[in-house]
Amino acid sequence: MAKKSAPRPMSEAEIAKLPYRPGVGIVLLNQRDQVFVAQRIDNPGPAWQMPQGGIDKGEEPLAAAWREMKEEIGTDRARYIGESKHWLQYDLPVELVPQIWKGRYRGQKQKWFAFRFLGDDRDIDIETEHPEFSSWRWAELEEIPGLIVPFKRQLYEDLVAEFAALIGRKK
Repeated sequence: MAKKSAPRPMSEAEIAKLPYRPGVGIVLLNQRDQVFVAQRIDNPGPAWQMPQGGIDKGEEPLAAAWREMKEEIGTDRARYIGESKHWLQYDLPVELVPQIWKGRYRGQKQKWFAFRFLGDDRDIDIETEHPEFSSWRWAELEEIPGLIVPFKRQLYEDLVAEFAALIGRKK
């Protein structure tokens, strides 16, 4: 069997011409205002993140958020409580662009949604049909930027600043 070759590196000029992949993110809050975070299954290092994913063609962002919640954490026992005012974006590191999403996108632009979790911890099941996470936990909102991979940190800092007011905290 032939070994699969590595994707061709891309120049910064090539990457700059690429679009952002449209996606959604989920800030799932428990009754103590802690946020659901999970360890990515495909990253050996500490790469905790909130659930997020792409928007399917013709899908509304809020519908995509509900779908992603169910697909990634096995439950949608939640109530919608708000969303980010704007689309937020991040760029992938240059070396990752050819490897992720088949090199079609430079990063993601995301609409983020906040939900109040109505279930209990037993309702969460990350061993879904296509698992993305190896473990999960509840974290304080302010802790989140320190848990994410560096190239998404600014986006998470912006989320903390915006969603802190939504859940009654001051930034």
